Amino acid sequence: MRKNKTILHVLFWALAYVFWIFIFRNSTLVLTHAITIQFCYLVFIAANYYFNTLYTIPALLNKKRYAAFGLCLFAGILVTSVLRIPVSILVNLYIFKVANFHPNLLSIFWDSFVNILFWVVIILTAKLVADRVRSSRYIEQIEKEKAANELNFLRAQFNPHFLFNSINSIYAHIDKSNKTARNMLLVFSEMLRYQLYECNVDQIEFDRELNYLRNYIELQKSRMDERIAVSFCADDINGSIKVAPLLLITFIENAFKYVGFNEARENRVEISLKYADGNLYFRSFNTKDSFINPAEKSSGLGIANAKRRLELIYPNKHLLTIDDQPETFEITLILYEI
Repeated sequence: MRKNKTILHVLFWALAYVFWIFIFRNSTLVLTHAITIQFCYLVFIAANYYFNTLYTIPALLNKKRYAAFGLCLFAGILVTSVLRIPVSILVNLYIFKVANFHPNLLSIFWDSFVNILFWVVIILTAKLVADRVRSSRYIEQIEKEKAANELNFLRAQFNPHFLFNSINSIYAHIDKSNKTARNMLLVFSEMLRYQLYECNVDQIEFDRELNYLRNYIELQKSRMDERIAVSFCADDINGSIKVAPLLLITFIENAFKYVGFNEARENRVEISLKYADGNLYFRSFNTKDSFINPAEKSSGLGIANAKRRLELIYPNKHLLTIDDQPETFEITLILYEI
């Protein structure tokens, strides 16, 4: 995707270059001169475009800092207009070899400023309009998918009362001496209750989410080989923190699902959470087999869905890193300013 994006950018500037050469060439300007002059303008216009698209628009305009955006836009055009003065002088003296060349610096600056300002504003406006249309279509698509998912969920959801009554019946039939099985069923019931009744919100207190994660990890530990070390650490978690529900469970499920066992090394799953300076830090690590049967490999759908949720819920406020090695798999996630 990045390669295709680069190719599109190159094609756009190449077409703009050709357009400027033949549209703005006049009868007194030979083709070679037009090619050189328009190339100089292309460099300065492109520099302003990328300065604004990579910095001023995301850092200032998108955050409604309109005055700062306007100043940066004006300053960029001003600087490139000034820089074009020595470029124009050097081109006329050493490329065009104009005899008795006496440049009018103010005229060069003004022509440069007007031309660069005009085309930068035109191109940036076109980009912003295109981004807005693309964003509107994307939001519309997400809303349709959300509505469809909610409908599918409602169709798939059977009566919760019947479900919990069934769990209670199973619990009553488990021998009282089998405390492990009874406790596991209670933990499962609590997790299910959390998913059905508490997760229908955009944000939830992290203490409740943390309790759900602890229950899940305890269930996994009870069914795993004792030779696989499982550690879970959650430090400095403030009860006032709120997060999107069921956001981290996908990464933890992945760690337990694909943890490998090898007698020649230490096998482990490590989960850690930490809250500091307004940021939430999450890490999931597991060892794995260097060779996995292709049929057992992850489809990656769960991780892909988690990435998409992060992009929608925490745009520009998260950092997700995935380190997939032959014998280990590690995920680190930072949620900023939660």
